[in-house]
Amino acid sequence: MMFGRFALIVFGTLLGSTAWSHTLSESHSNWRIDGRIVHLTFTVPNAEARRLGPGGAMPAASVLGDYLAKHVTARSNGVDCIQQQAPEALSAAPVVQQFEITFQCPADKNFELGSSAFFEIVPSHTNYAQIQTESGDFVEQLITRDRQVLDVTQAAGHELESAGFFTYVRLGIWHIFTGVDHQAFLLGLILLSRRVKDLVFVITGFTIGHSLTLALAVTGILRPHAEYIDALIGLTIALVGSEIVAEATGRRGVIAIGLVGLLGLMALSTELGFGGLPTLLLLGAGLAGSCYLMISGRVHDAVRLRMGVTVVFGLIHGFGFAAGLLEMKLPAENLAELLFGFNLGVEIGQLSLVLGVVGLAALAVRLRIGLPRRLVADLASMLLVAVGLFWFVTRSYV
Repeated sequence: MMFGRFALIVFGTLLGSTAWSHTLSESHSNWRIDGRIVHLTFTVPNAEARRLGPGGAMPAASVLGDYLAKHVTARSNGVDCIQQQAPEALSAAPVVQQFEITFQCPADKNFELGSSAFFEIVPSHTNYAQIQTESGDFVEQLITRDRQVLDVTQAAGHELESAGFFTYVRLGIWHIFTGVDHQAFLLGLILLSRRVKDLVFVITGFTIGHSLTLALAVTGILRPHAEYIDALIGLTIALVGSEIVAEATGRRGVIAIGLVGLLGLMALSTELGFGGLPTLLLLGAGLAGSCYLMISGRVHDAVRLRMGVTVVFGLIHGFGFAAGLLEMKLPAENLAELLFGFNLGVEIGQLSLVLGVVGLAALAVRLRIGLPRRLVADLASMLLVAVGLFWFVTRSYV
């Protein structure tokens, strides 16, 4: 089949791109403005907290609290707000530490909120800030090394209020063409499909999945931890590559055991206090992935089974797509139009990528150039497994 002949060239080009769509070092802040009082809840993953401990050990809560107190700020009318008390440690989840800080401000308008935490350690660190204003506006913004202070007046402005439908479509297209991990996953689906019919089935399943969770995340119905989603996207890429390897080698049992073993070790490290994803999530992903690898090799036609699995993978990627929208103020009155337009743009981007690769492959076959499909599939699948596992592990711990 011609799909894979030219995919390796395109795949290698994409991997060399510097347009990474997800960060590796994150924290989260929730700011609530109540008159002249600003309430802040700051969430730090254990992997980030260990950067402050001796030899990578988890620092004491007081040490982490003192660090945050020195690196978060609030101002109103150009005057610094005063922290009313030392940061209060909240009940810690298995993989995160949370602190509450309260500011007393001199005025109830013109707020500026900021954080410089972790940027001196990891310059690429990103803080996902959620801001609730007194008027009820809910704003989500990114705090980065180059943008450590947020002007709430500007942030609360309706950034997409005057945007038209085609602006939303363009945002969706742009998200695909700047999302290297999403591109890698789609290319894996192309390599896995031997017929056009197979490709249509798996792309349809992926579309159903990401459309659902994109809507759930943007409307605020369901918003999982961003660091979990980033890591799981890497795992989906590794699983697609693993299935290609399993199909080519016939060693599904070995690959399934290896998958369970890796995720089991990561779950054990979480139980021992070394961070990473929640234990149940890791064990569940390992069990589900290994069962799928074994079952897909025993059914007569695995295409419909793959469609169901790509629906699940699409659910994960949909939350990743939503992260691009949640960086800006979303106009509630145009939310349906925004979702439809953005999702249409994502589909246009996906279709363009798939048709581009297939078209180049067809051209290579006609001109009798390029590598044999089997060699392309073998090399590309190994790259998918390696890159997917790298993203999965680093996004779980770094």
